[in-house]
This record gives sequence, C-alpha cells and structure tokens, in this order.
Amino acid sequence: MSEREVRQVSSRLISDVALVTAAYIAAQILSDIASLRIVFLAGFSVDAGTLIYPFTFTIRDLVHKTGGIRVARQVVVAAGVINLFMALLFWVVAKLPPDQSVGPQVEFGKVLSPVWRIVIASIIAEVASELVDGEIYQLWVNRMGLRRQWLRVLASNSVSVPLDSAIFCALAFIGRMPFFVVVSIFWANVILKGVCTLISLPWIYLVRERRSG
Repeated sequence: MSEREVRQVSSRLISDVALVTAAYIAAQILSDIASLRIVFLAGFSVDAGTLIYPFTFTIRDLVHKTGGIRVARQVVVAAGVINLFMALLFWVVAKLPPDQSVGPQVEFGKVLSPVWRIVIASIIAEVASELVDGEIYQLWVNRMGLRRQWLRVLASNSVSVPLDSAIFCALAFIGRMPFFVVVSIFWANVILKGVCTLISLPWIYLVRERRSG
C-alpha cells in the first residue's frame, strides 16, 4: 500500500471514529431526556428512552472497532460525565427565578428537573455495563480476530444488557417498589434490549477495523 493510500485509509478511519463517537454520545443524551416520559407499548409501561438506549451498546462496539478499547473506554466515561452535567444544568435552570414578564414557566422544572436517584442509577448502570461490554468485546477480538464480527457484538451485549438492567433496577427501584415489580421491569428491559441487539447486529460491518487495540 502506498503512502497516499495509507493516509486515505487513516483519514477514513478518523472520520469513522468521529461519527460513531458523536452517535454514541447523542444516543446517550437523547435516551436520558426521552426517559422522562413513560409510554405504553406491547402491554408494558416503559420509559421512552428505552426506544433508543439499547442501541448504545452496539454503537459502543462501533466506537471500539474503529478507535480501539482505550478510546471506547474514554467515550463511555465521557458520556457519563456529560449526562451528569446535563442533569445538573437542568436542575440549576429549573431553580433559577423565571422572568415573570414571560410567565411562571413552571413546565421546564416539572418535566426536566432530575430525580437524582434515577439519574445516579442510570449513569452508574450505563458506565459499568458498557465498560464490561468493552472487555467482553476485546476478549472476543483477541481470540477470533476479524472472524464472525456479529458474534462479538452478540457476545458482549449478552453480558452487558442484563448487567445494565440489573444495576439500574436495583439502584433505582429496590426499596421503593415491591420486589416482583422490580423483577418485572428488569425482564421487560432485558427482552426489549435483546431485540434491539438483534436488530443492530449488522451495524458492525458499517465501519472499518482499527488494527491495534
């Protein structure tokens, strides 16, 4: 491969890393905001963030594939910090006195003021489960290389998805809801996230592979 071709490949890979990183952080932020609304789907009451959040596990795998495990770890932690900052910002804005010439503007605080137990549970679950996702993904890459890339996504998500749901449900709901309700929420989340994993498996072939970890 010529020097020019090497530069072109490197440029395309950097572009891929930037795009999937932006997609990952955007999906995390959008899912946290959407989760403030509870919707009724297929007989289950679920927060609307569940419509997008499950895909972040596969998008994280795309970050990992294009940028390596160190970049993936940094992006996961950065997303957690950004989500925490977002919650703090919403809390501060809701506490600031409104301009009465515009009106009381109580809707912002009613909708976007954070429930801190939910926020902390969500961020801890996100960061912990997606870091574990990265370790499982890397183990698969070390053993299998470029073969069966869809299986590395399936293997990593099969561990991180139930771990995420277990951590979140335990921290957010145990002690506030009957245990059988918490278990029901856990399984509903695992099933929906599992379906999203199956839908998103082909995405792993959309980006180029970084050759080193």
